[in-house]
Amino acid sequence: MSLQSAALSRVKPSATLAADQKGRELKAQGRDVISLAAGEPDFDTPQNIKDAAIKAISDGKTKYTNVDGIPELKEAICAKFARENGLSYKPSQVNVSPGGKPVIWNAMLATLNPGDEVIVPTPYWVSYWDIVLLAGGEPKAVMTSAEQGFKVQPEQLEAAIGPKTRWIILNSPSNPSGAAYTKAELRALADVLMKHPQVWILTDDMYEHLVFDDFEFWTIAQVEPGLYDRTLTMNGVSKAYAMTGWRIGYAAGPEPLIKLMAKVMSQTTSNPSSISQWAAVEALNGPQDFIKPNARLFQERRDLVVSMLNQANGIACPTPEGAFYVYPSVKGLIGKTAPSGKVIGSDEDFAVELLETEGVSVVFGAAFGLSPHFRISYATANAVLEDACSRIQRFCGAVR
Repeated sequence: MSLQSAALSRVKPSATLAADQKGRELKAQGRDVISLAAGEPDFDTPQNIKDAAIKAISDGKTKYTNVDGIPELKEAICAKFARENGLSYKPSQVNVSPGGKPVIWNAMLATLNPGDEVIVPTPYWVSYWDIVLLAGGEPKAVMTSAEQGFKVQPEQLEAAIGPKTRWIILNSPSNPSGAAYTKAELRALADVLMKHPQVWILTDDMYEHLVFDDFEFWTIAQVEPGLYDRTLTMNGVSKAYAMTGWRIGYAAGPEPLIKLMAKVMSQTTSNPSSISQWAAVEALNGPQDFIKPNARLFQERRDLVVSMLNQANGIACPTPEGAFYVYPSVKGLIGKTAPSGKVIGSDEDFAVELLETEGVSVVFGAAFGLSPHFRISYATANAVLEDACSRIQRFCGAVR
């Protein structure tokens, strides 16, 4: 009799975390490894946010809180949505969870029944697919391509929606591709969704503030108010505020859904860290002047990585609109022989050979549902990125 449950057997461990862990293990063995696998800003959390956490500890704010967030943080989230997205929410419409991943988990577990389908455009963040599976639903891929900017087209969405469709998950800017939807592109998708009132929308806006080249960010409930009553608009403090380890994600949506998500939390995580919540209050209410300069630094890194990767033999790297990832194609290397003598039969083979030969850790594209690609996180120093890309160029140049 297997120890593992049938539910857990449906899912795989996170490929991004596994790739990062493998890089750490090789480093611990003394290997010279550059890990570009984890999606984590290299900036430190701003001092005012750290000070707010220290004050919360000193003030004794270290007890249990309301299950899905303190009132002060919910108010700050409502103010953020009004200020930055033109969306009006009440605190009773807000969920605060210990990270973005639990927000998605809470929503899916609260609403999915066996056989319910969730549309997930590819390439997708690795956890979307497996969270849907773990919650008992059926993820349904809609394939995109670099030629269409890694963005689902209205006709594709229309064709994918069926009688069992419960949700669609939209992520803009995207992890892993960095692709971001314009207002017009969201308008076209909203027109399709308005015809299907049974479909709910989860929009993951975690990389909202990391957009480049004067790109203007929009979220779908802002573009089409008619979708407001069935949209869960998700965000968090991890990326823009360099607070990945603080574990605060949040979302706003219809009150009945928020109550169901709180019910899930009451029997799983309970409340997020009280200290992290007070830090997040300061993040959202405090100075925002560092966000745009940080985004400009990420844009410089993007330009560096795209330029160097496009000079590598067999790699084609599109220029993304946002986030801090690129999603290059390795189609030109498939079927060729790596320096080790092994044939590169897949993007996973490419990632394994690159790590073993040159000590660069990346995540293979199959983990995100679209091959043959790989993902690089460029949330690290320029010198590190130059070294890593030079190694990739050297590896590709040695492929025959």
